Parts: sequence; structure tokens; C-alpha cells
Amino acid sequence: KVFHAAGISWTLSSKASEAGNFGMFIGNYDQLRKIAMRVREAALELVVKRIVVGECGHAWRVAYAFWNTLTGIGAGANDPFAVELQKQLDPNYKQPSHICEVTWDLIQQGRLKFDKSANDSRIITFHDSCNVARASRMGDYPGGQFDIPRNIIKAVANNYFEMAPDTTREKTFCCGGGGGLLTDELIDIRVKGALPRMEALKNVVDEHGVNFMATICAICKAQFTKVLPYYGFNMRLVGGVHQLVSTAIQLGNEQ
Repeated sequence: KVFHAAGISWTLSSKASEAGNFGMFIGNYDQLRKIAMRVREAALELVVKRIVVGECGHAWRVAYAFWNTLTGIGAGANDPFAVELQKQLDPNYKQPSHICEVTWDLIQQGRLKFDKSANDSRIITFHDSCNVARASRMGDYPGGQFDIPRNIIKAVANNYFEMAPDTTREKTFCCGGGGGLLTDELIDIRVKGALPRMEALKNVVDEHGVNFMATICAICKAQFTKVLPYYGFNMRLVGGVHQLVSTAIQLGNEQ
């Protein structure tokens, strides 16, 4: 919806439609590069000008920290392997870009219109995902990875409350499902690992009536969907930042 509303020409590759990198997930760097190379090959085949990564913590950490050396995606490299792709990508754009960076830039440019009241049934908080919060950045200044998702939420919704400051931003808690733990056989460990975040969430639920915890990591979403009921919460309490964007954005005749 963001791309449509902004009039951006875009596509998805059938060969590299998933940026999530389970080589990073399990610490296998050979597999990490193999998966990352699919994105490079798809970018060359489709002759794209910009590569945008969606709401996935491991995907963004790999894109931010490893794509430059592993796949030649990113500024600065001058070897033939990197130059082949760099001469195709548009230098006016950050390569790669996180979808939150794209959306926030478009909001600042006034290219997206929202009806914030469409999200009024939601009382929102935000969970900082580990791989975004502590292993990567967004934007052009330190801490952008914390501010940009929150700025987007506040641009598309009226009801937002932070969890305790010692549980957010660079001090965030792990969801309990990262690092290869996201399997049903380890559900007992996952439930215990989620306890600190569940306690912080309960505080804002009790104080402010929070009923939606936004996050920008697919692993966090999958983990919380499974463990929230163990703590007495509805599994639908967790969702993505762009789920909120999708609800509020105005397309075509809606503008």
C-alpha cells in the first residue's frame, strides 16, 4: 500500500522473496552468504534501482551489517564484484533501505495521507527487536532505529504509550524466540524467555489499556503470537508497524 500510494514502481522476486536469513539465525555464515546471494542475483536479474528490506530483525541485521561484504550491496566497495551491482543501483538512495526508512521518508515528504482515527480502536505500545535495536541502525544518525518506527506509529495512530524506559530502545528485552529457539520443542524455554517483556507489557496494559504491541521483526511476531496466551493475553495483541500503516493509509478516492 505504501508503494502504491507513493506511486513507486516496485516488484518482488519469486527467487528471493524472503529476506529472512536463517544462516544468521543459527550462526552458519556459509549459509548466511548463500541466502544473501539470492538477493544480489535477483536484484541483477530484475535490474532494480533500490533494495528494500521488510519487517524482519535477522534480515535487516544481515542487510545492514553483512550485505556489503557478502554480496556487494552497499556503498564503499570498489572491487569488480561490488561494482557490477553498484553501477545499477541508484546512488541517491540508501542501499539497502529498511521499509521503515522508506515509509518515514515518504511521510516527511508529504507523499502519504492517513486517517489516524482508523486506528483509534488500538492502544499501542512498541517492542524494540534485538537485531534491530542493538545490531544495526536506521536513518542517518545513531538511534534512528529507535525513533523511526515510533515516528511512523505516531503519524498513523492517536493512542501510543511507551513501556518502561529500562525495557526499551537499547535496553530492550529479547522476545525469547531468537537465536534458533523458535521451535515448538523449545516452547518451555521460549515462554520463560518472554517473561521480562511480558511483565513490561502487563504494566502498560494495566495502566493504559494497551491492546496492540507493534514490532518490526517476524521472529518476534511469531514468538509472541505463541507465548502471549501463556501470560493471559490474546495472541492477536502483537502485530507489525506497517499493519498500523495499512489500516490508516488513504488510497485513491479515499484521499
